[in-house]
Amino acid sequence: MTISEIPITTIDGKETTLGEYDEKVLLIVNVASRCGLAPQYEKLEALQKTYGDRGFTVLGFPSNQFLQELGTEEKIAEYCSTTWGVTFPMFEKIRVNGKQQHPLYAELTKTPDAAGKAGKVSWNFEKFVVTPAGDVHRFRPHTEPDAPEIVELIESSLPAA
Repeated sequence: MTISEIPITTIDGKETTLGEYDEKVLLIVNVASRCGLAPQYEKLEALQKTYGDRGFTVLGFPSNQFLQELGTEEKIAEYCSTTWGVTFPMFEKIRVNGKQQHPLYAELTKTPDAAGKAGKVSWNFEKFVVTPAGDVHRFRPHTEPDAPEIVELIESSLPAA
């Protein structure tokens, strides 16, 4: 099964797959509303606004793996919308590590980061850029969404403006 065939569920309960986003540059992020890194939502949304019309999208996957996410999808959606103005697609809460790890993260975490380390998600706001060609690039939580290495990767993966 390819990444685009993995079943996912939107935050409002619609079943889909990442195939819906084929041909787009994806920035997949495990998010948590009560995390100290939550201000990254603002930069994620800025990327969405800057590149969304060119074939890019952020995909937010809430996770309570580190005990910092709200209890329901409704509360998460409301928080993201009212606090950060999030317009990018959000999905149901998932597990990013462990025995009940979501199949998407089972695939993504095979990818090593810049230091060559693959495996478990270390914290909230770990980022994976997936290009239309299917290449996966991993960035750890403290790498800001607008870090030069992420922006350059997004821009080089998009069609010319």
